[in-house]
Amino acid sequence: MLIVADDTHRIEGELAAGELACPECQGELRPWGHARLRRLRTLDGVRLIRPRRSSCVGCGRTHVLIPGVMIPRRADATAVIGQALLAHAAGKGHRPIAAELGRPPATVRGWLRAFAARAAQTLRHATRWLVRLDVGVVRIEPDPHASPAAQTLEVMAAAALAAEKRVGRAVCRWQVVCSLTAGLMLANTSRPYPALR
Repeated sequence: MLIVADDTHRIEGELAAGELACPECQGELRPWGHARLRRLRTLDGVRLIRPRRSSCVGCGRTHVLIPGVMIPRRADATAVIGQALLAHAAGKGHRPIAAELGRPPATVRGWLRAFAARAAQTLRHATRWLVRLDVGVVRIEPDPHASPAAQTLEVMAAAALAAEKRVGRAVCRWQVVCSLTAGLMLANTSRPYPALR
């Protein structure tokens, strides 16, 4: 699995040109069909997405290219989940957040718990990305009174802003966050974050 931009034409062009690298061996990825159709719940309704599949010419492994609007194994869009995380960091509980987003309370509670469980690991990873993207960062001092999850969101937002400045155009913060965390920010696993490239 590889998190990519939410732009089908761009991804097709990058695949055809051999510009995407295998997350396992850094070999060249080439087109290799499509994954199954997925229903993604957004703030505005449901969006159908059929992610591209790729095959590595180096190691032969196949990878689904997941658009940054999706978090792997989650039915809701990255922006929906991000809104819930921000609301929780601002002090709201899972039930009011669920009501605002029109999602089941158990679903929202699951997101919050999964994020909190990986917050320290995600904070370290996001901090490394922030320093990589913004060479002017000398010291990072998140609010010491904030929860680890809130501190993580603060650093993730700064990293996304640094990425936006680097590319010179507006980007969706949550898509950047999903990409920088390799889609693992809500993973129910202890799988480590990949090394920075």
